[in-house]
Amino acid sequence: MDTARRIIVALDFDNVHDAEAIVDRLGDAGQSYKVGLELLTVAGPALAARLVGEGKDVFLDLKLFEIPTSVAGAVAAGRLGATMVTVHAMGGSTIMEAAVRAASDFPQLRVIALTVVTSLTDTDLAAIGLSATIDEQVLRLARLAKHAGCHGVVASPQDAALLRAELGPDMLIVTPGVMLRPELAAVTTADHTRPAHPAAAIRAGATHIVIGRPLTRAPDPAAVLAHLEDELGRLQTHS
Repeated sequence: MDTARRIIVALDFDNVHDAEAIVDRLGDAGQSYKVGLELLTVAGPALAARLVGEGKDVFLDLKLFEIPTSVAGAVAAGRLGATMVTVHAMGGSTIMEAAVRAASDFPQLRVIALTVVTSLTDTDLAAIGLSATIDEQVLRLARLAKHAGCHGVVASPQDAALLRAELGPDMLIVTPGVMLRPELAAVTTADHTRPAHPAAAIRAGATHIVIGRPLTRAPDPAAVLAHLEDELGRLQTHS
């Protein structure tokens, strides 16, 4: 797998201008981008279509959680040329199966099931009536996703080793919540409760890392991306 495409830059912006500015600053170095609900709300599909037209991988982070017919209709956004789209595993097998069927019309599109949102803790699960720990719930939902035919899962980098052992070698494991060394990170956020360094996530079995504000708000985003590519490239060479 191309190292550059394993690093997904999250365009977590509330306006098109800032998102396009980061894409332009990264240039050819940026090969994969996450477009989520915040940016889609203000930009519509135009930016995603532009990125695809420039040969970039686009991860549509829609977190679909609806009745199966609506989920299937939304997955038809694959016609934009996106390479990944997310669906909530908490929606159950029927919803995930509907997404997988809809995605079959778009050969490049992979359905990635979100297991447990990476900002949640065991206490949060208990508050909504779930007695499972985060680890137990992640595994349960990952098994459902695999059985439903999903191509991969989204989970904390701290879950990557557990998931790789459970899911085998072929499924994608996409990990937001990576953290950079202090000298590289422009922003330290509390968005994710169980972060890990990028190299640790990849060594544990992640296929992709997602990084947003620590890179996009850095004084020199291209330098941060180059550092990550070099770090992961060395891992890939020695694996």
